[in-house]
Amino acid sequence: MTLRSALTPALTRSLTRWRPANPYVLDAALAALVLFAVSLQWIFPDEGDDPLSWQGWLLGAATAVPLVWRRRAPCTAAWAVSVATPAQALYHAPPPDVMYGGMVVLYTMAAQARPWQRRLMLAGWIIGVVITMQHQAQQAPFEYAFHLMGLVAAYALGMLARVQRAYTAELEDRARRLERERAADTARARAEERARIARDMHDILAHAVSLMVVQAEAGPVVVRKDPDRAEATFDAIASAGRDAMAQLRRILGVLKEELSDGDTGSSRLPQPSVTALPELVRQVRRSTGLRAELRTSGEPRPLSSDTEVAAYRVVQEALTNTVKHARASLALVELDWADDHVSLTVTDDGLGPSAGSGGHGLIGIRERAAACGGSAETGEAPGGGFRVVVRLPVAADREGALG
Repeated sequence: MTLRSALTPALTRSLTRWRPANPYVLDAALAALVLFAVSLQWIFPDEGDDPLSWQGWLLGAATAVPLVWRRRAPCTAAWAVSVATPAQALYHAPPPDVMYGGMVVLYTMAAQARPWQRRLMLAGWIIGVVITMQHQAQQAPFEYAFHLMGLVAAYALGMLARVQRAYTAELEDRARRLERERAADTARARAEERARIARDMHDILAHAVSLMVVQAEAGPVVVRKDPDRAEATFDAIASAGRDAMAQLRRILGVLKEELSDGDTGSSRLPQPSVTALPELVRQVRRSTGLRAELRTSGEPRPLSSDTEVAAYRVVQEALTNTVKHARASLALVELDWADDHVSLTVTDDGLGPSAGSGGHGLIGIRERAAACGGSAETGEAPGGGFRVVVRLPVAADREGALG
């Protein structure tokens, strides 16, 4: 498991866990706290000051109650508090020591409102505080600074909350994107692995069964005319069947095992390579009587592991089609090494797959070539017969071929 895939679900759960609860519950608690703070000036008046009247307390309550709707209707709540606060200050003496409701609505507007709305609200409150305090007697300069700094600090905290919320939303969106990408990568890897296993099983079964069918069809004739050769024929049938069963068991064993992260079936399953082509050609020649030959030219180049497998399977499938459908007597396999690629050409003198019931094998050849960044061409050979030509990149050029 990669670090990214491990952190993505944890990050999503962490962000979700800290989502706010019901906004009405939190805002009602905040409004109650502001109302309590406003009531302290009524319950415990300063010595020498006029006590807060019940009318003044109602105006003070008007600066707290609208906060219950501060997130559902921020502008309405802000305007209600903005009207009640100066009314409270002008109606009674002394004015409120701290504008709790004003700071809360400025914080809310800065965090939620549009730019022009929050800027207008901040300017209105600053101007309103200055004008209101000028109507009050004996206002010291530090009191102006105290109230104005409180408003600016509340506004700044609201802007900070806005930035933090945007950052959190971006993290959540990024976590969701990473999760979707991880799921897509996993699904794509699984689909590619299923396709690879399906191609391998098709090639193994088609090749083995074709050889067995050819030998079985020739068996009765050989038994009557050449009993000694009949034993070799049945041995070839048994050998082809055992080889197919052994390869299928390995594939099925990989499917049953729980692969560790980053491990694939191809790393556990012994795979054929270009070096096994001579034995493949000899097996076809020995088992079917088809005159199969292998010709090699050029200097061998290193191939990637999947290109090695593709080269072997392409030749195997082409020979299988020749045995099953072409009714050919000769098959020529040519392996031509170039600086940037290797060419595999299988030519026979038969009728080609179109004469039989084949077709899936040719599709598999094209898929294997494309998966390695190569190409495949099939069709009639010059002078008759059928030809399969596949070009596969060498290891140094494979990455560029795949794009």
